Amino acid sequence: MSMADSEWGDALTRPSGTASGAAIVLGVWVVALTVVNLLSGAYSPGFKVLWIGFIGGNHGVDLSYIAHDGSSFVLDDAVFGLLGIALLALGSMGMGKAVDGGVGVWARGIPQRPVVSSLFSSEGGASRTLASWLIVLGVTFYLYWSAVNTTWVDPGVYAVMIVFVAFGFGIHAMADAES
Repeated sequence: MSMADSEWGDALTRPSGTASGAAIVLGVWVVALTVVNLLSGAYSPGFKVLWIGFIGGNHGVDLSYIAHDGSSFVLDDAVFGLLGIALLALGSMGMGKAVDGGVGVWARGIPQRPVVSSLFSSEGGASRTLASWLIVLGVTFYLYWSAVNTTWVDPGVYAVMIVFVAFGFGIHAMADAES
């Protein structure tokens, strides 16, 4: 029996709509951070992130940022931007296989999905409404704090945001499992 003929092989080679949607959202975020880093610096006012040092750790030497002089372009910007584009491409290809009509149909259906439709309606239950607002609160906190403080890569802000977002999606996943 070949991998393509087995059930688990099929699961590995055919992406899910959820995984593809996550790749698209993550890709958009990575591309947006790349643009912010190129235009004004995403580390802190006047400094841009060196993505490889920031993600890989500094190992005793701080290689996670440099001064942003408005014209500085480093290899890290290209690598991180290409990573975002690759995530968008993989998510789009996966969505093309997971959803009839592809990314366009998926994107137009977002307002009808429980995360968005539960924001102002308790039709799916009060827990779904709470879950949707936790997600909105987490994302809004990240965007507001980052814009006000002009730093888009603060691990403390990520730690706060991810609690709200993870609990929100977790509550939605539990509600999906119950129904």
